[in-house]
Amino acid sequence: MEHIQNEVKPNGRALLPIVLFLVLYLGNGIYFEYIAGEEGQMGFYVVSVVLAFAVALIAAFIQDRKRTFDEKIAVCAEGIGDANIVTMLFIFILAGAFSGIAGEAGGAYSTANLLLSIIPGRFAVAGLFVISCLISMAMGTSVGTISVLAPIACAVSANGNLPLALCVGVVVGGSMFGDNLSFISDTTIAATRTQGVEMKDKFRTNIRIALPAAIITLLILLGYSLMHSGAVIGSFSFSILQALPYFIVLILSILGINVFAVLIAGCLLFVLAGILTGSLTYASALASMGSGISGMYETMIVTILVASISALMKANGGFAAILALIRRKAKSKKGGMAGIGFLTAFMDLATANNTVAIVIAAPIAKEISSEYSVDPKMTASLLDICSCIMQGIIPYGAQLLIASNIAGISSFSLIPCLIYPFVLLISVVITVITE
Repeated sequence: MEHIQNEVKPNGRALLPIVLFLVLYLGNGIYFEYIAGEEGQMGFYVVSVVLAFAVALIAAFIQDRKRTFDEKIAVCAEGIGDANIVTMLFIFILAGAFSGIAGEAGGAYSTANLLLSIIPGRFAVAGLFVISCLISMAMGTSVGTISVLAPIACAVSANGNLPLALCVGVVVGGSMFGDNLSFISDTTIAATRTQGVEMKDKFRTNIRIALPAAIITLLILLGYSLMHSGAVIGSFSFSILQALPYFIVLILSILGINVFAVLIAGCLLFVLAGILTGSLTYASALASMGSGISGMYETMIVTILVASISALMKANGGFAAILALIRRKAKSKKGGMAGIGFLTAFMDLATANNTVAIVIAAPIAKEISSEYSVDPKMTASLLDICSCIMQGIIPYGAQLLIASNIAGISSFSLIPCLIYPFVLLISVVITVITE
């Protein structure tokens, strides 16, 4: 597709499909969430993101009148057939199988309960943050981590007379830390594959930004713990065998083992642990992996649709228009990095889905990276970090909606307790300024 970019002129109207998507998805989401919402309904999930992107794709086809229908199909096929997109789709399949088998085997609950059993009651809040960081890194999903740990956070809050919003908020923050860094997270997969960088290289760049933010958050929570009385955490049952595969997967990932090998090994380990502990049968193991893969279908379809829309917009001058705008505003490498961050954060604000935001922003970010000599590893990190920051803050994102629903409180009430995302934002700003 590089040759197309060199031939086209900036054309702001080529961005109409993405504007249409935002109107359909964001507009309806706001309407169903805040104007005509029903109890128990998550307004931003009434209109399927797949439907909104399908309409946007139709608009992109209609808008480009310079090409025949078959030529437009060829442009889409070239975008979908990119090696990084294909690899990403295959990893999504394995990640879904891993998530499904791990959940059915009871690995997440056992890991969380094991860690809770060794944390002193006085440091319950700080402990919840650390546990959510580790669990989300092992699971590769912030939503899954919140679903597992939010009920435990509610129990810790009740037992220790601790603020409910704080206990649940630190779980959300920790889950975003792990989601951002995990080798098997869909955000990591999307950020690295679209920029053509190795996961271990992105991890090293990413952790230099995220780890200081996590340490500062932990120090804040430890200070809070020291100023307040201890909590009775409670008694939680666990199986070391069920927890062990997560730790092995985490270690293998950090060592830089190929992600395909890590995910396959993780699935086999959980099958073995589940059968040995009686939490799985042959039939339930197969069914759980199948349901896990099914849970990735929407993400995979969105990836295909976005790759098609992006290819058409790029061929029609849309990317050139965005780059022209950034060129007027950004005059240096720092400006390019800031542009990547703002673009990604805006896309997440609009889509309420960090993986989708990355997939949309990634092709443009790659152009900015080349234009302003931004290291692709840094570009991948900014894509992942900035999408996770915004996703961990917006009150209509799945993370806060699920957490607030479990806790029985408003998602807005969690925002002041989201310490880690705000500290991470400061860390990103400092990185851009000092780069």
